[in-house]
Amino acid sequence: MPFPENEGKYSYADYLTWPEDERWEIMDGIAYMQAAPSPVHQGISAGLVAQFYQYLLDKPCKVYAAPFCVKLLSGNEKKNEDIKRVVEPDISIVCDQTKIDDKGCNGAPDMIVEITSPSSAKIDKFIKFNKYEKAGVREYWIVEPDIKLVSVYVLQDTQRFGRPEIYTEDDRIKVSIFPDLIVDLKPILT
Repeated sequence: MPFPENEGKYSYADYLTWPEDERWEIMDGIAYMQAAPSPVHQGISAGLVAQFYQYLLDKPCKVYAAPFCVKLLSGNEKKNEDIKRVVEPDISIVCDQTKIDDKGCNGAPDMIVEITSPSSAKIDKFIKFNKYEKAGVREYWIVEPDIKLVSVYVLQDTQRFGRPEIYTEDDRIKVSIFPDLIVDLKPILT
């Protein structure tokens, strides 16, 4: 749900002043409050994070679960007031650890997973999809618990997400940014 006051004017500087027990995102200066995740959502997130975490042990890439702040920078932001895109993806994988500071990630993660809910589906499938593509996220998964589908988008040479690969709860996904990682959906979506 968008925050109506000062619509289009919010920045990372504002985000830093908001209560830590509330989850907010800012897209092009518009603030959106996130609903608390459901138990199903939490279970899917935990299952995916466990598989990613196990694979990434002893590797330079790290997995981060929400709440985890990601500032989608365009490159010309000099101050916190200039940053107008702040998201909290359900799962982020970051390979360049120089992007990580004590507040989160500065720039695009290599991979993002969003788990939709009725209140977030439009944002995850449209607004965030476009922001993640433009920011250079290499792989983007949209998990839809209600219909047990996962759509996987991979950034192409054209800097656009290609046509999605669609998976169901009986499938295993070969992760494009880690060719030797296969994520089993059965224990996560069934």
